[in-house]
Amino acid sequence: MPVTVLVPDDYGVGVLARLDGIHPVRYTPGEPLPAAAELAEVLVPAFLTGPESIDPAGLPKLRLVQMLTAGTERWIGRLPDGVMLSNARGAHGGSSAEWVVAALLTIYRDLVEFADAQRQRHWHYHQTDTLAGKRILGIGAGDLAIELRRRLEAFDATLTLVGTTARDGVHGVDELPGLLGDYDAVVLMVPVTDQTIGMVDAQFLAAMADGAILVNVARGPVVQTRALLAELQSGRLRAALDVTDPEPLPSDHPLWTAPGLLLTPHVAGSSRGSLERAYAVVAAEITRYAAGEPPKNLVRGDY
Repeated sequence: MPVTVLVPDDYGVGVLARLDGIHPVRYTPGEPLPAAAELAEVLVPAFLTGPESIDPAGLPKLRLVQMLTAGTERWIGRLPDGVMLSNARGAHGGSSAEWVVAALLTIYRDLVEFADAQRQRHWHYHQTDTLAGKRILGIGAGDLAIELRRRLEAFDATLTLVGTTARDGVHGVDELPGLLGDYDAVVLMVPVTDQTIGMVDAQFLAAMADGAILVNVARGPVVQTRALLAELQSGRLRAALDVTDPEPLPSDHPLWTAPGLLLTPHVAGSSRGSLERAYAVVAAEITRYAAGEPPKNLVRGDY
């Protein structure tokens, strides 16, 4: 008996249809489910949607929710008992790491300032800083961190990692207070959990070195926005944010005009080929499930 999988897009249907023992069924988030949904054991939510887009309780045979993203915070604690949750870890780490490098280069090389001068037809020659030799502290030690280290090494920059607990080559999060002041930039790469929400508060920011850059490629709620605004407005710190709290950012929010801030609309993982990379992970995870094996990216607890 093939495993029925609910899929939110035609591309995913095509990918999963090539797998033995898998029967993909197309659905549209927000619309009534097709009749075949009664047999569905696996649900693939549409990109960046939560349980409000489809009620898992209405799927009597559901056993696995397989994400297209690494973030799963909107689904944790919202699934019926016995339903597994698996993320797409490994799909977007490379493109997100590329965004971090691009953001750091943009700030260090004054590219926004030069672009403004170009629009004004002003030859604004001046020396800039460089990414070379910079010491970067990465909070989070997963796939994204691995991809980021590989890219930073090409620019002669170093990456020191911090994880939940200390292990070989990784500092524990309890060591953060003594580490923050020694680095030129701090990159946030953590999932949203009870422990990480609001972890970047006024005390955290105050411990960072003068002139340091905070880079958030995680989720907006990891940073206390008011505390960051205070540091930006004072000119002591700079920041690059791909995510914000709130998100989307209202047009009258003070972050839009905060000095020393590079802001993008949650696009770090959104690059050409992102859907293909996500479904490569999804296909592998569903193949494991169909073979009676636990998904490799199974979420346990908060992550």
